[in-house]
Amino acid sequence: MANKVYPDAAAALAGLLHDGMMIMAGGFGLCGIPEKLIQAVRDAGVKGLTVVSNNAGIDGAGLGLLLETRQIRKMISSYVGENRLFADLYLKGELELEFNPQGTLAERIRAGGAGIPAFFTKTGVGTLVAEGKELRQFEGETYLMEQGLIADLALVHAWKADTEGNLVYRKTARNFNPVMATAGKVTVAEVEQLVEPGDIDPDHIHTPGIFVQRIVHYPHYEKRIEQRTIRKRAA
Repeated sequence: MANKVYPDAAAALAGLLHDGMMIMAGGFGLCGIPEKLIQAVRDAGVKGLTVVSNNAGIDGAGLGLLLETRQIRKMISSYVGENRLFADLYLKGELELEFNPQGTLAERIRAGGAGIPAFFTKTGVGTLVAEGKELRQFEGETYLMEQGLIADLALVHAWKADTEGNLVYRKTARNFNPVMATAGKVTVAEVEQLVEPGDIDPDHIHTPGIFVQRIVHYPHYEKRIEQRTIRKRAA
C-alpha cells in the first residue's frame, strides 16, 4: 500500500494543482477549514479556480487568502456574509458567484460523491435560484433540477486520522468535510491527530480511508472566532 502521509501541505499538493481546476474546501465558517492546504494553494500560485465551499472565509483568513491574490475565478457557495473583499469583487464583476441554498449545496456535493448526476428539489422554486434550470412536476408539486458536483480536488480538515486515511471529524467541522471527501477525484486531508491503523474504533470513523489519497499532519492550530462578541463584566 502506498504511503499516504506527506511531510507538509506543499508536498501533499505536489502534482495535483493546475489553473482552471475545481477545488472543494471543507469546513463551516472558519471551523474545520483546511487552512494549511489553502495556504499551500495560495503559495502555488494557480489561477482561474472554481472553489466550492460553504463560504469564502473572512478577510485575511481561509479562502479569503485566495481572494486577496485573485486566484479564484468563481465561487459556488451558500453564504457570503463575512467577507468584504468577496462582496467588493462580486459587485465589480471580478468574481463569479453560483449561489446555492445551503441544503442544496450539501446535497449537490453528496450526490456527486454518490455518483448521482442530478436530483430534484422544491427548494428555490419561484426564486432566482431556479433561473435557467429544468422544472418538473411530481404529484402536483413543482421541483427544480440541481446537478451533482465532482471536484478535481477536495481539501478537508479532520480532527483525527490513521495513516490509512480513515478520518474522524469533530463537532461543527463535520458539516461539509465528509461529503466533500467523497466528491473529489483526489482528496487531501489535513489532520490534527495522526495515529496508527487500528487505533480508531471502526464505529467512530466518519470517512473511510478509501476516499482519501493524501494526508498531512498539523497538530497546532489557532482557533479563530469569526465574530467576537463580548459584554462588560457586572460591577
